[in-house]
Amino acid sequence: MDNYKLSIQTIHKFNVPGPRYTSYPTAPEWKNDFTENDYPQILQDFDKKDEPLSIYVHIPFCESLCWYCGCNVVIKKDRKHANSYLDYLEKEIDKVASNFSKKKKAIQFHWGGGTPTFLTSEQITRLFTKIKNTFELDFDGEIAIEIDPRTIDKEKILLLKNLGFNRVSMGVQDFNPVVQQAVHRIQPYEMVKDYVEFCRKLGFVSINLDLIYGLPFQTAENFSDSVYKTCELRPDRVALYSYAHLPWLKKHMALIKDENLPKVEEKFQIFLRSREIFLENGYSTIAMDHFALKTDEMAKAFENGTLYRNFMGYTLKPAETFLGFGVSSIGFMENSFVQNAKELETYYSMLDSDKLPLERVKKLSRDDLVRKWVINALMCQFAVDKIEFKKQFDRDFDVYFDYEKEHIANCVSDKLIELSENKIEVTQIGRLFVRNVCMGFDWYFRQQNGYKKFSKTV
Repeated sequence: MDNYKLSIQTIHKFNVPGPRYTSYPTAPEWKNDFTENDYPQILQDFDKKDEPLSIYVHIPFCESLCWYCGCNVVIKKDRKHANSYLDYLEKEIDKVASNFSKKKKAIQFHWGGGTPTFLTSEQITRLFTKIKNTFELDFDGEIAIEIDPRTIDKEKILLLKNLGFNRVSMGVQDFNPVVQQAVHRIQPYEMVKDYVEFCRKLGFVSINLDLIYGLPFQTAENFSDSVYKTCELRPDRVALYSYAHLPWLKKHMALIKDENLPKVEEKFQIFLRSREIFLENGYSTIAMDHFALKTDEMAKAFENGTLYRNFMGYTLKPAETFLGFGVSSIGFMENSFVQNAKELETYYSMLDSDKLPLERVKKLSRDDLVRKWVINALMCQFAVDKIEFKKQFDRDFDVYFDYEKEHIANCVSDKLIELSENKIEVTQIGRLFVRNVCMGFDWYFRQQNGYKKFSKTV
């Protein structure tokens, strides 16, 4: 791919709205087609199996609203609000665990938000202890928490390490003060540097930094400075996310003016230049938008084809089943996606009525499972092995995806993929547009025209 020198026409051709494929089917396709007894039955069916799981806990609170944020957040200043939330969270945990005959082993445990470090040290200890007493946590597994440098101090970081967290992820987004001002998130480079160095001194297994490209006033030149600064901090992993400007879905995003956002060509150059810098500084590209030091276990997992992906991001653990606790959280169990109520009041009232706070369940069909496997292979390994597909589903890939032959041929013509007798491999150009490749295998996307629900792929 000639140093990623793509024509403007090519960039615009592939810059169409499409899913990010953190799941398949994607969340907009999940319906409220479940009964009150469905989820307990799913839990009880899983209880009969000796399989590990992953656990995600959602803490929705933030002190202030970042204008680019697409997460489910509740803005509060007073930490006392979290006490009530923990009361309900513990009630939900107990109701779910009551369907298990014994402690289930959790090999991946992740706190996200919102801002988990909004919680006080006492509240963090309370919640961690509750999970530890209810499930069998694998402390050699992935025990991770998202940290906001603005709501943390060294005493709290030390507490996290002593409790058993072994991975931390810090939201940086951009070190440029002008950009920070424009998105309502001020955090100086020196602050982040101090905390990264302290986490490394304490011996966390992995330190991750999140960056976002496509924010107001960013250019390929000024964002490069943030990428260089990130490389100087030497995090084990970096997530480089594309900003999805969706003011019709998230009203606060209207505070970011369209005219201040980088144009499509500039945004794409920001990504390419950032990618180049990371590669020059000893990082490997991991699937679509992640980078890891070549010595990191995630880089090794990507190279040998053992990388996995779920709502918590890319993971090394093959725990297909995960439980989500807290408002808006998502789980996957027994081939079904489940999502909790998105509104705090609804979440509380359902638990007050002695109900699991479920809003949606999506039971996957056989076809859903087939397409989920293919899309995950494209997203995680940039390849589909037709022989492995045959082993998994006892079907011939080319026969099953006869309708998709035209899409596959178009992807070959566009140099997004290459074909061999038994394999589809995503090219270097295709890796930049892998969402576009996946969209052709998405049955639901093909049926509807509501593209506005998704961000654009560039």
